[in-house]
Amino acid sequence: MSYQIEFRHIRYFLAVAEELHYRKAAEKLFISQPGLSRQIKQMEKDLGIVLFERHNRKVKLTKAGEYLKKELRLNLKNIEHTFNHAKLLNDGKHGDLKFGYVGSAMQEIIPNLLVEFKKEHQDVMVGLKELDNQKQIDSLFSYDIDLGFVRLERVPLGLEMKMLLKESFCLVLPSEHPINERNFKDLSQFKNESFILFDPKYSASYYEKVMQIFDDSGFIPVISHNTIHAGSIYKLVENNFGISIVPKSLVDDNNKNIKFIELKKISQKTTLSVVWNKNNRNPMLTKIIELIP
Repeated sequence: MSYQIEFRHIRYFLAVAEELHYRKAAEKLFISQPGLSRQIKQMEKDLGIVLFERHNRKVKLTKAGEYLKKELRLNLKNIEHTFNHAKLLNDGKHGDLKFGYVGSAMQEIIPNLLVEFKKEHQDVMVGLKELDNQKQIDSLFSYDIDLGFVRLERVPLGLEMKMLLKESFCLVLPSEHPINERNFKDLSQFKNESFILFDPKYSASYYEKVMQIFDDSGFIPVISHNTIHAGSIYKLVENNFGISIVPKSLVDDNNKNIKFIELKKISQKTTLSVVWNKNNRNPMLTKIIELIP
């Protein structure tokens, strides 16, 4: 079967599919509304598919339209990546890599990996973006990032995951707090304290694991603040807004205003894993995955 579909038809369809409004889509594309409507109708005729349900001024995607929107967006991302890669080659670069990460991955894991990678691939551009776990998963599926560093127990089908680090949790206390490593017994000593924790939106599974620590310690914590950055947690702790629990890889020995106590006797551990989309065709992705132990 032969289809007379051009690249512009795909752009027109996706604009209407995103806006669900012909006038807004036409303005976005800088073409006339009647012209856009004709192009969509021609596309439907050529494909033999009804893409939109039209009710007065309302526009709704059909099931076929929903499917086409999802698939075309992903394929356009691949085409865009291919063009970008070609441009980098033209400019003397060997390609690019885009990382998403949770903050703790930048302590040692990512810097060490990039040092090794750059030994053989100095002409590869690397982009780094701190994102919560769910945004990394979404970005891997949309090809906005190539590699993610997450704290998750499992990932959706279509993604590959490899554990990099399994580590303990640590208490974070102001440096002048009366409890230290010598007189620390268990977490119940802090049942009257306020806690500053990573926002559950940052990682629901990580947050649930921390809640299990409190459950096993026999009390419900008073949570005074939620944040997504370790630096914010440390500032709040050192100014006596509460105490915290963080992964061991976030221990900051250079900050003399706070102190850390490793929770060695609890059963809960947290894992840091690397994740990628197995359908990602970026040639540099294969090169860096080979370096991951």
